[in-house]
Amino acid sequence: MNFAQRALVVVLAIWHCPMAWCAGDEIQVYLDDLTKPGHFGADLHNNFVIQGSRTPDYAGGLAPNHTYRFTPEFYYGLSPTMELGLYLLTTTAPGTGPNYDGQKLRFKYIAPHDETQGSFWGINIEIGKTSHRVSEVPWNAQVKGIYGFRTGPWTVGFNANLDWSLSGSPNSPVAAEFDTKVAYSVKEGLDLGFESYNELGPVRHIGQFNTLGQTLYAVIDADIGKVALNAGIGRGLTAASDRWVLKFILGFQY
Repeated sequence: MNFAQRALVVVLAIWHCPMAWCAGDEIQVYLDDLTKPGHFGADLHNNFVIQGSRTPDYAGGLAPNHTYRFTPEFYYGLSPTMELGLYLLTTTAPGTGPNYDGQKLRFKYIAPHDETQGSFWGINIEIGKTSHRVSEVPWNAQVKGIYGFRTGPWTVGFNANLDWSLSGSPNSPVAAEFDTKVAYSVKEGLDLGFESYNELGPVRHIGQFNTLGQTLYAVIDADIGKVALNAGIGRGLTAASDRWVLKFILGFQY
């Protein structure tokens, strides 16, 4: 598949897919990493809204301010190109936690490629059932288009996300989000960079970005022994965004 075909895959993914944005259970730009076939791995996703809205987005939801999300993720390498994963969602908010908030199953495919230089592409599909505290409807799905490339010490990644409801009104809008990552390798096992997470709104009415969530993170990726760390501090760029968010992910593979 050449560059034009890969770009078309991402464009079609954005065009065909609905709406659910949160300072979420996982704040991560997907790249080409996969667990080796027959091996297990685990990521511990953590994020805390240092300063955000004190008002829930909907009746019965959690107000973002001072909400802590801890999401263990377990995954298994099915083949050199495929991985199966499971998220277990929990939240702790002022006066409410800790709470178990559901689970999500995911399937990730990354096409064969040179893992040191050049481009890569893939897709990640998630289906989950979550509590009313974190989602207005219980059943949701997401399709994530993955594209990126490496050149010298630089790694650049793009995720085109489409979110929609599997329960509730059949006319619930499909929402789009576009996330990016730029990282520079300072030395082996240490990268510095930026990640951005950008709501685009319902696919049929994309626009008005200043009224949607847009957050920019300064991040560090480091290998500490056998543990992979991704950590960052995020600043909301619009009134609809949480003002400050702290996140870190600890990754283990067996």
